[in-house]
Amino acid sequence: MAKYFGTDGVRGIANVELTPALAFRIGEALAHSLGELLGRKPKVCIGRDTRISGDMLECAIAAGITSRGGDVWLLGVMPTPAVAYLTKEERMDAGVVISASHNPFEHNGIKIFGGSGYKLDDEREEELEALMDGELPKETPRGGALGRVYDHKAEGCQRYSEHVRACAEGDLSGLRVLFDCANGAASQTARMIFEPLGVQCDFIACAPDGVNINNGCGSTHMETLREKVRAGGYDLGAAFDGDADRCLLCDETGELIDGDDILALLAVWMKEKGALRRGVVATIMSNMGLGGFLRPQGIDVTAVKVGDRHVLEEMLASDSNLGGEQSGHVILTDYATTGDGELTSVRFLSMLAEVQVKASVLRQQVYHYPQKLINVEVPNLVKKQITDVLGVKALEQRAKELFGGDGRINVRPSGTEALVRVMVEGKDPSLVEQMAEEGRKAVEQAAKVLLMSRADY
Repeated sequence: MAKYFGTDGVRGIANVELTPALAFRIGEALAHSLGELLGRKPKVCIGRDTRISGDMLECAIAAGITSRGGDVWLLGVMPTPAVAYLTKEERMDAGVVISASHNPFEHNGIKIFGGSGYKLDDEREEELEALMDGELPKETPRGGALGRVYDHKAEGCQRYSEHVRACAEGDLSGLRVLFDCANGAASQTARMIFEPLGVQCDFIACAPDGVNINNGCGSTHMETLREKVRAGGYDLGAAFDGDADRCLLCDETGELIDGDDILALLAVWMKEKGALRRGVVATIMSNMGLGGFLRPQGIDVTAVKVGDRHVLEEMLASDSNLGGEQSGHVILTDYATTGDGELTSVRFLSMLAEVQVKASVLRQQVYHYPQKLINVEVPNLVKKQITDVLGVKALEQRAKELFGGDGRINVRPSGTEALVRVMVEGKDPSLVEQMAEEGRKAVEQAAKVLLMSRADY
């Protein structure tokens, strides 16, 4: 079991769990392992979101890399997918992102991309963990063998923005769009992408101050965007998360267009253009309506474990070029190696411009089963054991009895927060509410039992 790396890198409260010392060790391990593998001085780029702790962690990880002979290119505030793109395009040996995505500003994280622009696999992360825990050589580089730090901020944003703009199709100048940048990394690039495309765009939550990232804004807090889009006569609203690797939309009436809707509509558009390969890769958390909408149109849907990493793995294995999650991670492998919120918006706007149909009309084509998601607070030290408790394991059979095949329950620990997520969906909304409440109680009781059995709690 991984000690430091979770489903999306190393996460924690900044300066408490994710300390400068830990960031330094990650930098050391990364530079040493790359140097051993390549037989030369490695090159690593670092980007971050707008959290106040980003400065501290950027300095720490850069110090760790240079102390082991690696050179560092600082990209500054930049979306996660921009770092992935530049890692590959600039022929870096690795790319590091300092971000906790959609989480509150107190949190932060460190995730790493390999030279190909894809996130490191489990085996590579385990190698880094072993180095961090004492397997690094005691003798360190000295003199001219130390690494250097280079500033690549301005050029990096420009290169990435040009790339995303090049993914647009058609004339977007007739579209009026309101963008919510979550006071995060998209604040640095959104104007550079959408204004030159001719989109009639306005921006909210685009003034980061280090502590307002995701605070009542962005893809996890859509209320303000939806209200402003509805009142302001916009054609579409687009909300990014803190590191802009995900995107959720709302139509001109303010109604939500979630990740499942985006996948469904893009899939049909791409198929009509002859551009869709091998169907769509989604996750077990995707609404049952996604498959119900796409399969009758000859588009297969494959569901994998939650996490954009698992989606991408299946996409690469099956040669699919469209996949993602209900939360708004959409991966378009013809253009990117990871989820990209701004790229998703560009492609969705290209679709709107081409089909000349209002977003609300498109959205209403996709049927959703009634769904309820409950986040139950469970301490990290027991959350991964919740699904092994008898009362929780019995929920799946209980759902089969209650729904009679027209519904389901899914219980899973969050990979990044001290939460267990209970998701229920079915045709009957009242039964969905009943099953969700039973699931919540079962998880809370299981957590109590597990905590009482631990001597260290």
